[in-house]
Amino acid sequence: MKIVYTEEHRKRSARTELYGGQLVPPFECPERIDFILAEAEKRGFGAIVPPRAHGMAPVLAVHDAGYAAFLENAWANWSALGHQGEAIVTVWPARTMRPDRIPAHFEAQLGYYCLASETSISDGTWEAALASKDVALTSADLVIGGARTAFGLCRPPGHHAATDQYGGYCFFNNAAIAAQHARDKGIERVAILDVDFHHGNGTQEIFYDRDDVLFISLHGDPDQAFPHFLGFADETGSGAGEGFNLNLPMPPGTGFDVWRAALGKAMERIARFDPGLVIVSLGVDTFEKDPISFFKLTSNDFSTMGADIAALGLPTLFLMEGGYAVEEVGINTINVLEGFCV
Repeated sequence: MKIVYTEEHRKRSARTELYGGQLVPPFECPERIDFILAEAEKRGFGAIVPPRAHGMAPVLAVHDAGYAAFLENAWANWSALGHQGEAIVTVWPARTMRPDRIPAHFEAQLGYYCLASETSISDGTWEAALASKDVALTSADLVIGGARTAFGLCRPPGHHAATDQYGGYCFFNNAAIAAQHARDKGIERVAILDVDFHHGNGTQEIFYDRDDVLFISLHGDPDQAFPHFLGFADETGSGAGEGFNLNLPMPPGTGFDVWRAALGKAMERIARFDPGLVIVSLGVDTFEKDPISFFKLTSNDFSTMGADIAALGLPTLFLMEGGYAVEEVGINTINVLEGFCV
């Protein structure tokens, strides 16, 4: 398996996250990737290859152009206001306000384009997001070109990024960009399997009314877990997309037996869909020691997860999403990939 990776991710090195009423060092940090690379090297797993630049066209195929321009200029616009800290949103167009107007003032634009205030914008965020989508696209090209599988070591992650919103540590939706890229390259049907602990709200929003991209998410019950306002079982798609969105939320304390049964339902749905490509949004924050989740998977469970996904017998692209117990994130990630390749 080839692992696509770039050091450009380090340009996203935010200092602040709003968590529990405090500004803390972000859980989503460069060290996460270091642990994954170290574990891959320790096991002699995978060949590291650099990404190829793909430009902005694949981004604009799924993201709003105004949103992309906002991200590109966000740090400069924030700095021009004279602030010393990182850009953190303080106001949104809530239900009693008007969501149809893009504000002129940059601090208000933050609220217009942001879905959650834990995610600050820091110097280098734009450059890292560009590099991350190129990691995803280069990985996709490998599988589209005939490889059985590939792993895009994406950072920042992507599955919370919607058409025109960032949050949940995500700026560009890497899985959605890769899926649309595959469609544009002639793959008729693409399935996205999101195994991150948190619901992939952005991916769902992007493809909700389409029948050519199947989206399935296994995640913590949004009544109890971020992003809270999307990810319920009754969200099944709309219009042409009706029946092509499957959410499998699970309660606090979920162990692997229950989680694996949900994965089995996902596998059955993917098999019926018969896609030419499966994209796995690979979050390993379902781990029992993860600091911001409530599932109870063990490290050995991730090997079984990889083997179960491999049983589909379909070309499969893995893209990195979450996983924040940094001492184990490398072990759990490589366990999935090794389990798939056995």
